Amino acid sequence: MNQPKVKYSLSNWDLVSVNPNYKKWDWKNLFCFWATNVQSVIGFSLIASLYLMYNLNLFVVFFGIIIGAFFVYLFSNIVGKPSQKFGLPFAVLLRSSLGFNGAKFFGLIRALVGIFLFGIQTYFLSKFLVYLIRIAIFSIDNSFLQNEIFIYYYFGLNIIDLFALIVTIISQTLLFSIGIQNNKKIINFSAITVYLGMLIFFFVVFLSDVKITTKAFTSIFDLDNFLDARNLAPLFTVAGTIFSFFSILIISFGDFSRYVKNEHELKKGNLSLIFNLIIFSFLSVFIVTGSDVLLNQKFIDIERIFTNPTDIIGKFDNIQITIIVLFFIIVASGSTNLVANYIPSQYSLINFIPSKLSLRSASYIISFFGFLIAIFWLSILSQIGILSFIDTFGAFFGPLFGVIVADFYLIKNQELSNKDLYSIDKESVYYYSGGWHIKGVYSLILGFIFSASTIWNTNLMFLQSYAWIIGAFVSWITYYLLAKK
Repeated sequence: MNQPKVKYSLSNWDLVSVNPNYKKWDWKNLFCFWATNVQSVIGFSLIASLYLMYNLNLFVVFFGIIIGAFFVYLFSNIVGKPSQKFGLPFAVLLRSSLGFNGAKFFGLIRALVGIFLFGIQTYFLSKFLVYLIRIAIFSIDNSFLQNEIFIYYYFGLNIIDLFALIVTIISQTLLFSIGIQNNKKIINFSAITVYLGMLIFFFVVFLSDVKITTKAFTSIFDLDNFLDARNLAPLFTVAGTIFSFFSILIISFGDFSRYVKNEHELKKGNLSLIFNLIIFSFLSVFIVTGSDVLLNQKFIDIERIFTNPTDIIGKFDNIQITIIVLFFIIVASGSTNLVANYIPSQYSLINFIPSKLSLRSASYIISFFGFLIAIFWLSILSQIGILSFIDTFGAFFGPLFGVIVADFYLIKNQELSNKDLYSIDKESVYYYSGGWHIKGVYSLILGFIFSASTIWNTNLMFLQSYAWIIGAFVSWITYYLLAKK
C-alpha cells in the first residue's frame, strides 16, 4: 500500500533547522555582532548628542543608556532562545503563531523595511566613497574636478556619485551573498577594525593637547542634582531612545541566534551589548569633546558642537586623518547594513517564495531595489516624507515580537513541531485556517494600531520612543487571552 505523501513546499535549504554541528557562534561572535550595530555614524552621533547637546546630567544619560541596553538584552534573549533551540530563522518561527501564509505576508514586512533602509544606507555609504575618490583625484590634479563632465547632475547625482554608488552596490552584493559563515567573518573583522580606528582617532585627539582635551572631557562630569526627581523623565526618555535604536534588530535576531552553540553563549554574548555601549560611549564622547575644544582653539569660536564624525574630520583639514577615518566609516557602515538590513531581508524574502528563492537570488532582489532606492533617495524619496511610512511599517515589529513570545512561551510551552513548520498539509499543527491563524493576525493588527498611533496621532507622539514596547505588550496579552485553552 502506498504511503500518503506529506507536502513540504515550504522547505528551503536556507530555512531548514541548523544542524547542531554548524552552530558555531559563541559569545565573542555576538560581541562583534552587537559592536557592528553600535559602530555606525548614526550611533556615534546619537550617543554623543545625548551626552553633550541636550543639557542632561551625564550620569542620567549613562544610566539611561544602560537601562535601554538591558531591555534590548532581555528581549533579545527571549526572542533568540526558540531560534537557538530549534535552529530556525525569524520568518519560519513566525509560522507557529501566524500560520504559514500569515508568516509569509507579515514576515515580508521585515524584508520591505530592510530593503528600503539598505538602499538609504547604501546611498550614504557611497557618499563616503565619493569623498575618498575626490581626495584621490584632487591630490593628483587639483583642476581635474572642474571639468564640465563633473557639473552635470541627474537625480542629484553626478558621474562620480553614480560610479561610487555602482561600486558600493556591487561590492555589498558580492560580499553579503556568500552565506552566514562568511558573513560572520565580515562582522568579526568589522567590529575589531572599527574599534581600532576609534582608538586611533581617540589618540590623535588626546595627544594633540593632553592637558586641554583631558580637562574638556572631565568637565562634563557633574554629580549635581543627579538624584533630583526631575531627572526621572529624561532617564526613561534616554532609555526609550536607545531601545528604539536597537529595536529593529530584536524581531529578526533569530536569524543570527540560530547559529549560536547554546543558550549560555547566547545570554553571555547578548550581555556584551552593554559592554559595547560603555566602550563606544567613552570613545565617542571623548573624541567629540576633545575635537570641540581643539577646533575652538583653531577657529577662535565654533558655534556648535560637531557630533558627526565626517563633520569633525572635515574641520581638522588633515588629508591623512580624513582618509583613515573615512575608511573606518565605510567598514562600519557596510557591516551595519549587512546585519541590520541585508541578512534579515534575505531570510524574509526566501520565506515568501521558499520554492523559488535562495540566499543568492534573494540577494540580487535586495540589491536591485536597494540600488533604485539609493538613486532616487536624494531627489525624490527624501523629499516626500517616506520615512514616516517606513516607521509605520516598522510599527509591526513590536506586535510581531509579542505574538511570537506569547505563542512560544505561554501557548506552546517552548515546544515546536519542526516537521509541521514546513508542511502545508491540512493535518499540520500550524495549518490553522488555510495557513492563517486568525487569532494571531487579530492580535498583531490590534498591537499595530496602538504602536502606529504614536506616529500619526499628534497627542501620542510623546510616546513614540515606547511604540515598540506598547505594540509588543498589547499583542502579547491579546494573543494569550485569545489562544489559551
